[in-house]
Amino acid sequence: MLGGFVQSIRCSAFHQTLNSTHTGSTVTKDELRAELERQEQRYKEVYGGEVTTYAAQPEPERKAWRKRPTVQDQVFKQEIEKIEKELKAEEP
Repeated sequence: MLGGFVQSIRCSAFHQTLNSTHTGSTVTKDELRAELERQEQRYKEVYGGEVTTYAAQPEPERKAWRKRPTVQDQVFKQEIEKIEKELKAEEP
């Protein structure tokens, strides 16, 4: 339940940002941050709940390691393709 509310707070603030952007005025990060903090405080006062915020996940410094096919892997793949071609040729 709480996670949904946090999401709705973010969604609500985001839509307010979009609406004000469409009308010509822009909202800064500080204004958006202040709005989120205001909504968080309101939630705590009204519902007496706790709000958990999560930091964005950082991009990995290196891409995940991928195994390169060995010579044996390549030969095996070629043999499989060769067998498949032979089977297709035998079919009427």
